[in-house]
Amino acid sequence: MNTIFIVLPILTILMFDLGLTLKPQDFKLIAQRPKPVIAGLIGQIILLPLIAWLIIKLSVFSYQLSALFIIGIMLVACSPGGSSSNVFSMLAKGDVALSVTLTACSSIITLFTLPLIMAWVVDSIQQSAISIQLPVGKLLMQNIVLMVVPISIGFVVNIFREQAAQKIHNVLKRIAMPALVLLVTIFFFQHKQTIVDEFASLGLTMTLLILATTGCGALLSWLLRLSTKERRTLVIEIGMQNAAQAITIACSPLIFNNEIIAIPAIIYALMMNLILLAYVGITKLQKTIQ
Repeated sequence: MNTIFIVLPILTILMFDLGLTLKPQDFKLIAQRPKPVIAGLIGQIILLPLIAWLIIKLSVFSYQLSALFIIGIMLVACSPGGSSSNVFSMLAKGDVALSVTLTACSSIITLFTLPLIMAWVVDSIQQSAISIQLPVGKLLMQNIVLMVVPISIGFVVNIFREQAAQKIHNVLKRIAMPALVLLVTIFFFQHKQTIVDEFASLGLTMTLLILATTGCGALLSWLLRLSTKERRTLVIEIGMQNAAQAITIACSPLIFNNEIIAIPAIIYALMMNLILLAYVGITKLQKTIQ
């Protein structure tokens, strides 16, 4: 079974659902409270890929990672925030409006930053034994079709049919997680041996990446003296990536057309949810919110 036929509808649903949660006032937050928005975008757009590249270069396990896995790791790091971060922010009693704004903004900005960074990554790791091509133009067009279009449609529906948008969102948010679990399960069985063989190095690399980036979110919040709710949101938003998009780009016949590149995204999705669920549990143990 070709994974692309599963991940494409999942990504489209996730992006449409994100659009259903957006309102014009969400973008006003950029002007009203620029500090947490700018901090979140810096953490996600700049620091996350930088940290991923440093971990790849400095980790004692980096020599075991193939060029395809390095591309996969950087692809996850360059992806926008995951729409599930809004739910996690709500569970952690964070700033949901800030989370929605950051997810929407990162989805738009990474349309341009992801192709640029990945073109540099592919060029940097080219080896004589492997030839990897990245059609930047096709990547940009695919992202526009699969992300901008469904987000825009959902946004318009929410503006003109708010009650209908809420009903649709209530249905889709229940479908999204089981769909992702199905994708991960199918992908695991298709590449079981490779995942098992590489889990030690990839699992450690991805865990370090998540811990480092969530730590960056906490550090940025502390330096800027953000509120507790804003800090919790930045920790979640910077650490949670759109793994479905990374898998789509890796598997797309128009881009990499290589499911091995998607394996880091699968492992990242697993470790990301485990770590951030633990973080949500810790926040629930705290009795007061500043």
